[in-house]
Amino acid sequence: MFYFVSTPIGNLKDISFRAIETLENADVIACEDTRTSLKLLNHYNIKKQLVAYHKFNEIKEAERLIEEHSKGKNIAVITDAGTPVISDPGNALTKILRERNIDFTVVPGANAFVPALILSGFDASRFCFVGFLPEKKTAARKLLENYADLDATLLFYSAPHDLKKNISLLSEILGNRRAAAVKEITKLHERTEIFCLADGILEEEPKGEYVVVVEGAKQTEKDFSDLSVKDHLDLYLKEGMTKMDAIKKVAKDRGVKKSEIYDLVKNNE
Repeated sequence: MFYFVSTPIGNLKDISFRAIETLENADVIACEDTRTSLKLLNHYNIKKQLVAYHKFNEIKEAERLIEEHSKGKNIAVITDAGTPVISDPGNALTKILRERNIDFTVVPGANAFVPALILSGFDASRFCFVGFLPEKKTAARKLLENYADLDATLLFYSAPHDLKKNISLLSEILGNRRAAAVKEITKLHERTEIFCLADGILEEEPKGEYVVVVEGAKQTEKDFSDLSVKDHLDLYLKEGMTKMDAIKKVAKDRGVKKSEIYDLVKNNE
């Protein structure tokens, strides 16, 4: 059997009895980074054959793992922290297993975005996990535009060196919303900072892996027809949107082409 096993995101005690039992009974453990996983496995005195399984060798190693499975071996898949597949390696393998009708199961457990959502104190009745933003700004902007009007709390992962850049882009596309930056979840220096996107975070040199939680779009039934195009545009510019993003939003609100709003604005300048 294939087992996708969740492991702690920080505190080594955040692992289930079933997860430990599964790892103890596995013949092969596929790890994102064997050096990182050894800290956990050694802590629980688990000695098994380890295979490096990461985003750079997913397809190749998937075939190797399937071959091992065909010999009757139990395969456990883990990542450096949290749940496999969720912004981590494993999705390529699950797709192949489904295509070939090979059974697999999940041993659920820790992840970062659910604790971050709770720690933020924001609305948890509807939320959307987006994960890491694309490296290229154009791709990141395009992705964010799909979520700009969503009435649900948004959750993003961010490396420390990308945090300020990501927050700036979130402010640009989503407007000046309340947000939370949560880091070091379950660890000694766990911290949650509530801030407004336009203001950014207080921390000068971010350290640790972050989850950024952003309040959803405010849905209103307002009829914008009583506003002039200029006033409508100014409404979004004051919220922190760029001119082009505000033009797109105005066009969407009014049900017209973006070019129509652009031409009107250009003619009145």
